[in-house]
Amino acid sequence: MPDDSADLPSTPGSSAPGSSAPGPSAPSPAGDRVRLNKWIASRGIASRREADRLIADGRVRVNGSVVTELGVKIVSGVDRVEVTTQGLPEHLYVALHKPAGYLTAPFPVPGEPRVVTQLVNLSGLFPVGRLDKDSTGLLLLTNDGTLTTALNHPERQKEKEYEVTVDRPIPEGALRRLSDGVPLFDGEKTLPAQVVRTGPDSFRITITEGKNRQIRRMCRKVGHEVVALKRVRIDAVRLGNLSPGQWRHLTADEVAALKSPANGDNRDV
Repeated sequence: MPDDSADLPSTPGSSAPGSSAPGPSAPSPAGDRVRLNKWIASRGIASRREADRLIADGRVRVNGSVVTELGVKIVSGVDRVEVTTQGLPEHLYVALHKPAGYLTAPFPVPGEPRVVTQLVNLSGLFPVGRLDKDSTGLLLLTNDGTLTTALNHPERQKEKEYEVTVDRPIPEGALRRLSDGVPLFDGEKTLPAQVVRTGPDSFRITITEGKNRQIRRMCRKVGHEVVALKRVRIDAVRLGNLSPGQWRHLTADEVAALKSPANGDNRDV
């Protein structure tokens, strides 16, 4: 690419050609060659997959020329990139109190007719992370792929807090093991967690990772079965007083906190 121009300056909130919003990741150092879709994603304009669609649709210019070829690389800090965002769908961010019995999926699948997106009367949303069918509590939904990228980044270990009830009184030693970390069936030990007893057979646990059905597997490892599991917080977003099946829009501060590079991965728990 020609080298007579500079990086696209960030212009928060603008939707005109050549504008973008500040992204969850820092742009590549000046002089580095980086794929165009990765650069767009690093500025928080779109996920990589969405960036590919923007490129294919002719919405991206590099040094004044429209680029429609996927896989093109640019020189960060040298090439000038313009992205036309006008006319794209508005990004929506929703906090839902997921009830038990609903599958965390955007569309029904054979044998599972009830999915979480049916509870929110907004189109085009998909769940961020997962809660298994029997779990309840806070679930995020959005149409912004950059939020999923931010929450799944391995260095952004976002806190996730849960209320847990097990099948019988749980001793202090078992809670200490949960706090210190336990080896799961794959042999990998869980990271330290914050654990606070709330009753003879209940406790709150805060984790910063999200292995598949992690909390249920942790409790099973210390000799207990989970009978109720509710997520009450993801980073700065709290379930609050939402009733099962109710939802609300996230605030701008909550979205910014979720995308910030601090304190990753959301899977079944």
